[in-house]
Amino acid sequence: MNTMASLACRLSTTVVMLCMFLTSAAFAQDVKFTSSDKKIEQAFDWAKSMALHYKGHPADPVGPWYESALPPRDAFCMRDVSHQSIGAEILGLQRENHNMLTLFARNISASKNWCSYWEMNKSGKPAPEDYRNDREFWYNLPANFDVLYASWRLYLWTGDKYYINDPTFVHFQEKTVKDYIDAWVLAADSMLNRPAHPNAPVPFNESDAFHRCRGLPSYSEGVPNLKTGADLVAALYRGLLTYSAIQASKGKQAEALKYAAKAEKYRQQLEADWWDAKENLYFTYYSNDHHFGRDEGETFLLWFDALKDSTRIKQTLGHLSSKTWNVENTSYLPLIFYNNSSWQKARDYILYLSDKNTERREYPEVSFGVVEGVVQGLMGITPDARSESVSTIYKTIDNSNATITNLPLLGTVVNVSHQNAQQSSLTNTGKRQLKWKAMFYGNYKHAFVNERQMPVKQFTDGSGKRISFVEVVVKPGQQVKVSVK
Repeated sequence: MNTMASLACRLSTTVVMLCMFLTSAAFAQDVKFTSSDKKIEQAFDWAKSMALHYKGHPADPVGPWYESALPPRDAFCMRDVSHQSIGAEILGLQRENHNMLTLFARNISASKNWCSYWEMNKSGKPAPEDYRNDREFWYNLPANFDVLYASWRLYLWTGDKYYINDPTFVHFQEKTVKDYIDAWVLAADSMLNRPAHPNAPVPFNESDAFHRCRGLPSYSEGVPNLKTGADLVAALYRGLLTYSAIQASKGKQAEALKYAAKAEKYRQQLEADWWDAKENLYFTYYSNDHHFGRDEGETFLLWFDALKDSTRIKQTLGHLSSKTWNVENTSYLPLIFYNNSSWQKARDYILYLSDKNTERREYPEVSFGVVEGVVQGLMGITPDARSESVSTIYKTIDNSNATITNLPLLGTVVNVSHQNAQQSSLTNTGKRQLKWKAMFYGNYKHAFVNERQMPVKQFTDGSGKRISFVEVVVKPGQQVKVSVK
């Protein structure tokens, strides 16, 4: 392709992407949730308003962004963005996600041992609160795998292959699952005997946080003498499994199998080495003096979906719900509890996080977590770009109804309504057709699609609940109603 043709192609692609962003954003600013459960409706309204309040100014040098760190810093960090990204997508912050995830992926470097910038500010610089130079900075090691996982989830939600195919992201993926693991001594068989500070500045100053925490092996920042966090093991599992899924989506089956096998070694280690049979709970850290202990961290075992033993999952959920955690950790819990069939507790967390009396509810993760908890949790809306489909299942504790309108996903916009636990509808108000997997809890033989009887398929979820479903194509401008009896 000649230079002019190449430039024209790039400009055309840019224009198309910009139009998609602007169209989706215009719709998404009007995302609305209504329900006969007025407390949840009010919680969503508060969360939407609060989250959009954190949208950056258009003239900021960094480009489109939203607050995802301690608010006075005017900044965004890797962990928070990874967690807030789906809530942001729901609220029309597509350009912000695109820009911030790209910045994190672009800024990994050999001089930082394949770390990126843990936190960036609105000036487009690494936040000085966490960065001095490439040898002295703060960095939590789960972050690369969290960003990798977030970029995959954004692809599944939006259908935008940029997040998995763009050279910036491909480079980030490859360095993360190879060089980064090697540089920080994170092989599965090294997690309990890795050095405390494998890439420490020389001379090393233990009292300098930019030396001591240059490669902190956990998101839990209050544990001294830390060798490995269970959350890091879970993040490695999810990161490698995500890379496997990306390779599979590109038809690279051998690579997919290779990295799925690598991921499984970390999951097996969690079950074999980190389970405390005496307390029936997981340890969350391992110290440099060779002792297991428990602090924060259980949240991420579930966030990264690293647990498969239903009894141990139940024990972990019970322990999480028995204590009061900081709002950062708590902001993950609505979706986690909805995804693990603890619907009442999930609802309780949404109301707690949105309560005006809850300390630090203004922390950005809180409002974005509530938005995602309602849409993906309660409403059970899960897009999958691989099959150009969206599944829905209503996780209600009563006979309430709920509707969300103007929801952007998979390059189109939908309205989803659950009249009750046996009746749902989807309206495609955008310009691309999609497949709808309408799911319902229970053992049903038939479904009625726009009053036409159809056979259903069934499966059992990880919690042992039986689910019946039908799949139908919904064209642009079409509404489809599905019910089971």
